[in-house]
Amino acid sequence: MLKIYNSLAREKQSFVPITPGSVRIYVCGMTVYDYCHLGHARVLVVFDMVQRWLRASGLQVTYVRNITDIDDKIIKRALESKQSIAELTSHFIAAMDEDAALLGVEKPDHEPRATAYVPQMLKLIEALEKNGLAYQAPNGDVNFSVRKFPGYGQLSGKSIDDLRAGERVDVDTGKDDPLDFVLWKHAREGEPSWASPWGDGRPGWHIECSAMSSDLLGQHFDIHGGGQDLQFPHHENEIAQSEGAHQCRFVNYWMHNGFVRVADEKMSKSLGNFFTIREIVKKYDPEVLRFFILRAHYRSPLNYSDSHLDDARQALTRLYTALKTVDLTTTPVDWHEAHAQRFSQAMNDDFNTPEACAVLFDLAAEINRGKSRTLASQLRGLAGLLGLLEREPQVYLQAAPSSDGEDEVIARVESLIADRVAAKKRKDFAAADRIRAELLAAGVVLEDGVAGTSWRRS
Repeated sequence: MLKIYNSLAREKQSFVPITPGSVRIYVCGMTVYDYCHLGHARVLVVFDMVQRWLRASGLQVTYVRNITDIDDKIIKRALESKQSIAELTSHFIAAMDEDAALLGVEKPDHEPRATAYVPQMLKLIEALEKNGLAYQAPNGDVNFSVRKFPGYGQLSGKSIDDLRAGERVDVDTGKDDPLDFVLWKHAREGEPSWASPWGDGRPGWHIECSAMSSDLLGQHFDIHGGGQDLQFPHHENEIAQSEGAHQCRFVNYWMHNGFVRVADEKMSKSLGNFFTIREIVKKYDPEVLRFFILRAHYRSPLNYSDSHLDDARQALTRLYTALKTVDLTTTPVDWHEAHAQRFSQAMNDDFNTPEACAVLFDLAAEINRGKSRTLASQLRGLAGLLGLLEREPQVYLQAAPSSDGEDEVIARVESLIADRVAAKKRKDFAAADRIRAELLAAGVVLEDGVAGTSWRRS
């Protein structure tokens, strides 16, 4: 049975769909005022992997990933670039689609844009006002009254009394409490606006996702995902709005992928360590970037560096090389086979892609030792569930940088690693040590980890 780490419960839990045989999932998508960066790439790839595995598990999936096409940053950028908001957002939506396609990310079932859901947002705000959780401030904004919602803080683990004014919340004299957040912003000169019962204005950021998710998936659905940075305040506020308006549970399982770090520092524009997808794929094949993201567990930090991308490129080349010399036939995955069972166990353990990738390398090692046709089909089929190895090996290898004899070296190293694994299983540690020493003398360093044995050149 699939187990998911539920951020709300702070533990892995068995996944039980609300409706047997189907799953409804909502993921916070991009705010389209600039090109997608590595953090966006991680969200795109991680939840693409999640929806692929859910479908492979036999579930009927409804996957929604929204687009925020109106907010303060968009308005500011449009003014700076002397473009209309529609021109700006259309350009960056097209760019996002191009980047996602390069990374092998499948289109979601629904990709709602916030500006198309203003009527649904107004209905939510009206319900919150009726339930005593929203009020109009003297400045015209409509705010959510945080202290009147008893469950506030359940997702982030933050206590209302411990939250300080000015910490990720705007202090505004128009609010009853500094912690209150805006649901509807009164119209300002030069900004887009919509008519509402509280006067012309535009939606606050948080209300957008509550409206889009409930309209497309219902008031209570299975999984809500996004980056760890959204856990507070965005997702916390979504819960408050949605449950406050609908008077029922909002989401059963909350999933958050970890931060992206560069040289062990959090990636941010202010630190100048900020990389767009477009910059990275000028130097690395997009599949290498996808593989790099999936080699790490989705909840762990992802540490970006050229050396890590180089290692991912080398590792992906090893997998493609294993398929190069065999005749590939398209056959379904044999789920009774041992490697496939290990792969399934890994993926059902909170989408443990590092262990799933280790299975792929074990298969590659077996293929390099001559056990080819059936295992090659397994390798191709299992990797495809992660959106990997879907090109013809010759096509990828011709494009990948390599040196003469590289394929043979990779095959030889993989074969020796497989021999060493076999020696350790039969407790012949002397043989295992000899293989390690032989490879080290040839300039190959073995690194044993929980996901198996990897190698690099010294």
